[in-house]
Order: sequence, then C-alpha cells, then structure tokens
Amino acid sequence: MEDNEGFGVWLGRQLRRSGISQADFAKNLGLTRAAVSAWVTGRSLPRPELMVEIAKILETDVATLITRDADAGSDRPIGWYHRVAHQDGGREYGNAAVFAFDANLAVLAREVTQNSLDERLDPERPVRVRFTLHELTGEHLQSFLSALRWEQLEPHYAAAAQARHKVGRALAEGLRALREGSSLLLLRVDDYNASGLTGPEYGDGRYAAVVRRQLDSHKSSDRAGGSYGLGKATLWAASRLGLVLINSTLSETYEGRTARRVVGRLDLPWREVDGVAYAGPAWLGEPDTEKEHEGVSRSWWADERVVAELRLERDSDDPGTSFLVVGAHDAAGSNDTLEDLHAALGRALSDNFWAAMTSGRSTSAMLEASVQSLRNGEVVVPEQRVDPLDRHPALVHALRAYIDGETVEELTAAGQVAAADVAFVVPPPRAAGRGSAGHDHRAVLLVTPAADMDERHSRIICMRGTRMSVTARTPRGVGVGVDPFQAVLLAGFATGDDGPATRAAEAFLRAAEPPEHDRWGTTEELTAAYANAPRRLTEFNAAMDAALRGVIGRRASGQDSSGPEVLRKLLRIDAPAVASGRRGQGHPIVDRISGKVDIDGAWTLDVTLTVPRRDNHWQLLPVVKFDVRSGGRPSLEWAELSAKENCQIVDGRLIIDPDVRSARFGGVTAVRSHPVAAAMAGVIVDIQQARETSA
Repeated sequence: MEDNEGFGVWLGRQLRRSGISQADFAKNLGLTRAAVSAWVTGRSLPRPELMVEIAKILETDVATLITRDADAGSDRPIGWYHRVAHQDGGREYGNAAVFAFDANLAVLAREVTQNSLDERLDPERPVRVRFTLHELTGEHLQSFLSALRWEQLEPHYAAAAQARHKVGRALAEGLRALREGSSLLLLRVDDYNASGLTGPEYGDGRYAAVVRRQLDSHKSSDRAGGSYGLGKATLWAASRLGLVLINSTLSETYEGRTARRVVGRLDLPWREVDGVAYAGPAWLGEPDTEKEHEGVSRSWWADERVVAELRLERDSDDPGTSFLVVGAHDAAGSNDTLEDLHAALGRALSDNFWAAMTSGRSTSAMLEASVQSLRNGEVVVPEQRVDPLDRHPALVHALRAYIDGETVEELTAAGQVAAADVAFVVPPPRAAGRGSAGHDHRAVLLVTPAADMDERHSRIICMRGTRMSVTARTPRGVGVGVDPFQAVLLAGFATGDDGPATRAAEAFLRAAEPPEHDRWGTTEELTAAYANAPRRLTEFNAAMDAALRGVIGRRASGQDSSGPEVLRKLLRIDAPAVASGRRGQGHPIVDRISGKVDIDGAWTLDVTLTVPRRDNHWQLLPVVKFDVRSGGRPSLEWAELSAKENCQIVDGRLIIDPDVRSARFGGVTAVRSHPVAAAMAGVIVDIQQARETSA
C-alpha cells in the first residue's frame, strides 16, 4: 500500500512500543543486530520466510506486517500526562490565548467554522460542519467520566481551583456545577470534507499547531480567513473545565493510518499536586516510547468502542475533525437551556456565514452547517440545517444574483441587484523595496432593497476570502429618507477573481484584521508590512460610500420622504420579485424572475422560489398577471409550465418536496389571454397555495 509508512519505520516503532531492543529481536530471530538495524533504517527488507517468525515475536499476524495499518501487540495504557513546572520557577496561571476572545458560543461558532472553511479539502463540495449539544446526567455522566479517566484528573482540578485568580475561580465554579448539578454539557463540533489534523506528533503540521502549540496558524492557503493561530483557543475558552477531546480522520496517512486519531488536551494553571509542581497543560493519550519524548502522552489510533465512550463518533469516513468541548457554557449568560443554546448557535452561524452558505444555480455553497441537541443520547431538538434565507433573505438574494451573473448597473425594475466596482489601491509591501508598484484591485459592491423581516439594514457588509462576514459599516453621506437597503462589499478572493491584484488585496486586508477578524483597521502587522496603510483604508471606505451613493442616489432638497424614485419603484409592495418576503417565513416567495417577450408575443418567464421548511410537500399555483399602472391587474393564462429545478408540474400545480429550500420553474403565457400586447405591460408572478389533494 503506497500510503502506508515504510516497513523500517513501522518496525522501529513496534520495537519501542514493546520494549524489545534490536539486539534481543535479532537474537530471537537468529540474526545479527546489524541485519535488524538495516531493516529499521530502510536499507534492506527481511526475507519473506522470516515474516511468520517476526509476526510471532511482535504478537501479531503476517497481514499486519504487510499492510502496516495498525500497531502490533497489545494497546498501551491510555492516560494523562501533565507537564512538569519550569525549572526556572516561571509560572503561567492560565492560557493567555483564551482571553483574546469573549468566551461565548457565538464567538466559538464563528472562529471554529472559519477554521473549517480554511481547511476545505474538495473545492467542488461544501465543508459540512455540525454542532451537537449533549447534556449528560446519571449513569451516562458517570460512564463518560470513567472513559475520561476522571480519577486521574480530579486531584489536579482540586489543586488548580484553590488558586485565587481568574482561571482558578472559573474552574471552581465548573467543578461546583458538575458536583451539585450532577450534569455536564458537551459541545461537539464535527467538520467533514476538511483536511483533518495531519502531520507528525511534535513536528510542523496541522496536528501540532492545534494540539501542541500556541500562535501557530499553520494555514497553507493564502485564502485562509484566520492568520493568528488564536481561533482554536475559543474551544478551550468555552469549557468551564479547560478540556477538549479530539478525534480526527486524516486526509493523508500518518503512521499508515487515517481513521480515529484521538487525543485530549487540558489547559490548567500552575498547580502543585502531592508535592510536585505542574506547569499547566496536560494531554490524554498513549505514553510515547521515543527517547526524547518518553512518557509524554501522544495521540493514539482508537477503536470504535473508545470513540463512542468518549462521545467522539463521526458519521462518515470523510476527512475532518471532531472537537468535544467538555463542560461547555455560554459566557454571554443569556442562554441557559439546551433550546436557547441551540438557537444561539444557529443565529451565530447564519449571521457570520450566510454568504459562505449561499449557492448559485451552477455553483455549490462553500459551507453547510447544522445544529442538534441531545440529552443522554436522546434527541431534544432534531438536527436543523442552518438556512441563511431564514434570517438574511435580501443579502442572499443579492449574492446569488452576483454568483449567477444576474446583476445590473442601475436599479430600474423590481427584483434587481445592482453591482458597482469599488477601487482599492493596495500599496506594495515594504519588503518589496523602493520603487515597487502597488496594485489596483476592483472590489464589488452589491445593493438590493432590505427585506421586511431584516432586523438590521442600511449597512455595508464587508467580506473577503471564504466570504465570512468581517464587518458591517454604516455608510456616510447617503442622506436621509433613503429606503432601507442591504449592501455587500466583496473584496479579495470573495469577488471570485484570482489575479495578482486580488491576491495583494487579500493579503493587505488579512493584515488589517485583529485576532477577532471583525473589522478592517490599523494593526501592528499592517503598519509594519505596508507604508501609508491607514490612508489606503480610509480611501477604500470612502470609495465604498461613493459607489453606494451612485446606486441609491442622494435625497434631493425638497424631495418628499418616500425616497429616490428608483427605490420607490423597486420597493413597491406589488414588486414581481418578492425579495421583501412580506408573506413571512411560512409561505414560498419569488426570489428571482427573468423573462422576455418571444416572437409570438408571449411572455417567457424563468422563476426561482425561496421555499421555507415544512413537514409536508407543497402544492402551489403560480399565477401570472399584467402589471398595469391603475385598476386591477388582469390575470393571464399559462400556455406552458415546465419544472426546471427541485419541483414537478402536475395538473398546473407546482409540487415541491418538504426538504427543498429553493425551486425553479419556467412558464409561457397564452397570448389569447392578453388584454393588450405583451410589450405594453410588465408582468408579475404570484405564488398561491393550492388546496391540497391526496396523492
């Protein structure tokens, strides 16, 4: 097997694991130590007839020697290794990285999901991220604590909780809640179609960056959202006990294996237990046999029973990682029940990643996210996929129009999305030397009317990279009386471009973000790397505002309060593309409509619907009417209706399955039903719910 590690590397590890020296191994085989050394160093291989005897000594079978996809002999005992205190007397009373962020679940969802997006493996498929809240009580709790080797941890927790500092007080509260409440909340975050924690145990790689190191981002892609290596700390910050367990399925082999690489990390402050001082962190794993790391707990290849006991099961072999936050809590303090926490996670995912979860007609989304809640293995709130349309219909409408190439330069009709270029002059980095030229990047501003259900509007949502919302700016100089709008600024790779100017803008804006990645401003990294950086940012913000004014216009002196004419037309309550969602979330609405008058004088229409969740299938009647200036709108007949995406046409009805969130159909009007020529009037399409019939 090409991906499996070499025989020599595998054999050397088996000898160390079993405590057999090369000399003793050679003696048992009737060979010289030099012969075994040659195998271990890869200079030669044993003769086939020796394989049976080698397998017998290592307490395994010949097949394992050939495939080398498992270790030989019995498993080594799993336990906790605690780092001893520094010899120079230095002490850390906690991991400083966890204080870089607010310790609430919304921040955790943002940081962890962004890390998953950065590790997207197959660009043709979305990353799938699932958050699972799991409350344990009674025998379920005791079983989990036993699998966790709680008896090994309890003395360390007791000592750390006695300290009179911030971390000690937090630990004391976590232990009190566990003892008095007799319950424990777990939060598991699983990602799929991600790289997984690849790389060696102690050397450079994704695994060491997460498990062994601080401030190591180890992001190989220049499209990455994160850059500080701090986002992972939100997992530990969200644990009252400072404890996170990890199970990773690797995208590339390590030690000849990919499935169920398991390890645990505990962050405690300096403490003294039984007269021995400990520095802080501890790791759950298998004791290492390498001389330089002997006794240190390293990751191990767990079986399915162990990952089930540790509540780390994964539902497929797709590469990625599962993080289990033990003793999870929301420091925001406003969410106490499972249902409240479940809803808070869903809101955070939608608010931060609505753009990454938006797909086009021929382009898949970058991200799929869901949340579920359990209590002792029983479902409390079923798994719910986060749909950005539920909270941000207008923003999704705008981005989808851009992805599908359906934007316009000027808003002249209902349902349109305007796109305008925003000039961004990116200065050359100082390292490029004097005389180096900068880049002229063309960011894109999308503008659309706000939806009636939008809680916040009339802002510019700015994003780059994998389209996580970075910041929301209130634009300047747009005047008063402007109708509510939504605007999206796509910069860097978020534009879909990949040229040198795009890469330069991406690098500049990444450097302009603090660890929270929640704004573009002056940072130490930015000013160190670029000259005149603050001025360029100011110019960029001014260019955004100017582009916005160019789309929505200024309110002229003496103009009535109804706002600019273009937006008044766009936001008429009878707009054919009902982007405002006035019927609420309980009824399908028209998201997009396009059409033309054909040579026969009929309107040929293409209609895309946004469909809310429902237990049963939808039966709908699409109704087309002429849009006239006065009087009633005459209804037209359909000459033809055709299903295009996620729907069926049965007896003039539109049939949509309950799990479908977007559907598309086409229609041609019957010319004989036109009271006037089609070119003399616009059309609107209304979606009415039909009386349902039995199938």
